[in-house]
Amino acid sequence: MITERLPIRRVRFEYPDDLDPAWNHRFPEFAYGANSVSLLMPFAEPYFVKSVRGALPQLDPPQRGRAEDFLHQELEHSVQHRRFNHLLTRRYPGLVRIERRIRATYAWFGRTRSLRFNLAFAAGSETIAYALARWSEDHLGEFFDDADPVAANLYLWHLAEEVEHKTVAFDVYEAVDGSRLRYLAAMVTSFSLLALFCTASVLTMMVADRRIFHPISWFRLLRWSVSLAFEVLPDMAVSAVPGHHPSDFTDPVWLTTSLRYFDPVTATMPLWEHDPRSASSAHDQAPSSPPARAVADRSNTPAPPH
Repeated sequence: MITERLPIRRVRFEYPDDLDPAWNHRFPEFAYGANSVSLLMPFAEPYFVKSVRGALPQLDPPQRGRAEDFLHQELEHSVQHRRFNHLLTRRYPGLVRIERRIRATYAWFGRTRSLRFNLAFAAGSETIAYALARWSEDHLGEFFDDADPVAANLYLWHLAEEVEHKTVAFDVYEAVDGSRLRYLAAMVTSFSLLALFCTASVLTMMVADRRIFHPISWFRLLRWSVSLAFEVLPDMAVSAVPGHHPSDFTDPVWLTTSLRYFDPVTATMPLWEHDPRSASSAHDQAPSSPPARAVADRSNTPAPPH
């Protein structure tokens, strides 16, 4: 069990008025997928927070402090994604109905399931989020080159903090219950809901943008889905093995490094910007000096950190 306290970052994202919700200009299908995950955050994250908060009285002081830091990070994710989602639903009104279903689903779990199940759900969901972060780091250039830098920064910051607090929900669950069977069942439930709601949201955005009959769009989505499955499913299986702990996973390097450059004065994170003419890989872009900041004015974007 890890008891080191977590940093609490209040991050500011200033979205330009002309932000295209399909913010990856080269691969809009990826933006649809990322947007669909964002839609869950204002409802899933508070559910996790409520679950972990309910277990705080059962934790010893060092673990309780780290868990409270985790709650602050999760709530900040919820706030930032809620702001971003307002832009999405304004462009895609059909997403509002899906948002209502998402809200009702997580509220139902919070009302009707036991604390042990809810903690297992939170722990399993955090494992899935961590696997998503590892998979995303393997595709940084593909997913975020030629993307709106502020929208890209929202996701990169969130993924980086998922890596940072990967052990917290799991440790809380272990302290309260620890059944690997319950953990596996809750994690599969979480993954199934993620797949269901993301599929519905992606289809809604594809229909609105008239990409539903584009073969290349379906090819890209299928390719990424298979690639993602080969990362997430093994991670889920390994994490359910008795004796395994999230700290046993190897962290992605770039995401972990990027958090060092959070600026508490400006409340900003390093701005992702990669010159598409460069032959360097995405993994070569780990910041080594204070980089540009995520602000709304994209006309003055400096070079990326090297």
